[in-house]
Amino acid sequence: MTFSQHAASRRTVLTALAAAATAGAPLLTQLATATPAFATGENDLYGSNTDLYTSTLHPTKEGTDYGRRSRRHEQFDGYLSKVGVYTKKTAVLAIHGGQIERGTSELCLAIAGYDPADANAAALFPTMVHDYWMFEGMRSENNRDLHVTSVNCDDHVARLLAASSLNTLSLHGCQYTQLGLPDTMVWPSQSDPKLVVVGGLNKTFREALVYELKTAGFPALDALSDEWRDRYNLADFAGADPRNICNRTMTGAGAQLEITEDMRRSLFGPEATDFDWKSGRIATWNNPRFLAFRDACRRAIATVEAGQQIL
Repeated sequence: MTFSQHAASRRTVLTALAAAATAGAPLLTQLATATPAFATGENDLYGSNTDLYTSTLHPTKEGTDYGRRSRRHEQFDGYLSKVGVYTKKTAVLAIHGGQIERGTSELCLAIAGYDPADANAAALFPTMVHDYWMFEGMRSENNRDLHVTSVNCDDHVARLLAASSLNTLSLHGCQYTQLGLPDTMVWPSQSDPKLVVVGGLNKTFREALVYELKTAGFPALDALSDEWRDRYNLADFAGADPRNICNRTMTGAGAQLEITEDMRRSLFGPEATDFDWKSGRIATWNNPRFLAFRDACRRAIATVEAGQQIL
């Protein structure tokens, strides 16, 4: 079988499986007025994480090509019976971390409450930590081949964390030019293309993220708001498909950030080389701009969680 035949066959099977899965998903389809074209994964080498982990046509090896890191915080029956509320409501995801969409791993750990340079160290915020999962490209080149689009992310741990959480915040990277915004747009200007596109089906979460990021000085827009919905290429980055891993929560809704490379690069030190490799990023993350971005996201999470209760 040729590669093109293999890809076509795989897409046919995945389409059928996705349709069957969606039939049993939470009934929030009415909220997804536009299915993101970018989320179809037509340019992906692998049709799912399972495909990536098990492919014999394009084999990969964990620990060499890619790595996975996660943490799920324990909850004890005795503790829950005393406080009467489940306190870990949000999971933070970086499904294209490491060298795929650079900077998202470090942001994932930081927003979850951990040191990006040492995830095994004591939490930076012991009373407010979040579950997290990340898939990281580890190659010296061709990490884009490891990209699995959000709707096809079927890693068991990632799915478990999303399904057992009220909220997810999924972190992604993009290029400003992919968004299709006009050259005449005043903010942000093409000479300073730092922007965060906020998506996902949780409207309250999206609005909190946009507010906190903009208040902290980071240009952000809600891709599903009346102002931006279906304009330019933003629907491709809006996370509006119920199958998107960010929306596979208890409520069928979550949030995601598409962060332009210029924005991500600006969070790590003044030199471009600080951003290009993991060693540079973990050496330069602890600066006021990165911390401000982290804290804005954490404030948005706290705002959303404050209005939620599992009865």
